[in-house]
Amino acid sequence: MYGGAKGKAGAGASLHDGNPVWSHANRHVDLWVELLHGWELEPIAALPFTVAQDFEGDQFTLSSFPASDLERLYGITMHELSVYGDLESHVVAQTCRGNVVLLEVDSYHLPQPGAYRRQHGLSSIAVDVLVPEAAAVGYYHADGYHTASGPDYANIFRRRGGLRDPDATAQPHAEVVRRRFAPQDGAAILRVSLDLLRQHLAHRPQQNPIATFRRAFPAHLEQLMAHGEPNFQSYAASVLRQLGANFELLGCYLRWLAGQGQPLPAGLAEACYTVASEAMVMQFRLMRAVISHKPDPCHDCLEQLELSYQASVPALAAHFGVGAG
Repeated sequence: MYGGAKGKAGAGASLHDGNPVWSHANRHVDLWVELLHGWELEPIAALPFTVAQDFEGDQFTLSSFPASDLERLYGITMHELSVYGDLESHVVAQTCRGNVVLLEVDSYHLPQPGAYRRQHGLSSIAVDVLVPEAAAVGYYHADGYHTASGPDYANIFRRRGGLRDPDATAQPHAEVVRRRFAPQDGAAILRVSLDLLRQHLAHRPQQNPIATFRRAFPAHLEQLMAHGEPNFQSYAASVLRQLGANFELLGCYLRWLAGQGQPLPAGLAEACYTVASEAMVMQFRLMRAVISHKPDPCHDCLEQLELSYQASVPALAAHFGVGAG
């Protein structure tokens, strides 16, 4: 066996269990939550980045753990893996050293409940165990730990008849994740997390991003109604899911801070959860509007979202005395 995985299914209990409004954030955040839990590290401490989300004109900023935050909190470093030979050999070389390899692969071949061999799409996995002689691999993906073998293994690593598929013209993008330094623990992890929070608050949007989105939404709605159902899921994932899931993560982070004894103004976490739930309500309303061909301007949803944002991020920045950068 190459690598030393714990392979604990459902390890990311504190963020992925229970009854969240948004069951998944995005492939980057979900993967790192599971990987950090697999390493018995607390991913919630790395959520300060959520305060910096902005509206980018056509979508909300994609939530992702900054590499510099992961290094400061957990001693984790990342760099691109140059795949100049056989992909399996490179992954073996890294997992033998206790590293994890992040790969972008076709999710069609990833055994997982509800999505296995249903549709093709790019997804990310974190490989920590590879057994080439058994054609088996263990990896973190989505909200758990999984294994693949046989034909699925061959497709993930682009093999055909035991050899590299000659039709696979390009190797997948790969990165190496290393636990290079000792992670922060005890009081230190809270102190570093608060330092990161202040840094990200200083880089928060200078204007309420929901207000910016609200001004752009009439044009979005017109396009949604014109393009119909085929376009809706992609739009919802890039706009409403990114907004709602990000603020659900921020609410979780604020409750973690309170649980660590950090005093916070009342109502901050609740305002974040209101953004999360209202974004879900708006998504359902827009879906109904697209299906029924009856436009819904969602004025009340947008009003609630804007007010709840103002009661969360700006109020948090004021509490910590952080001006906008």
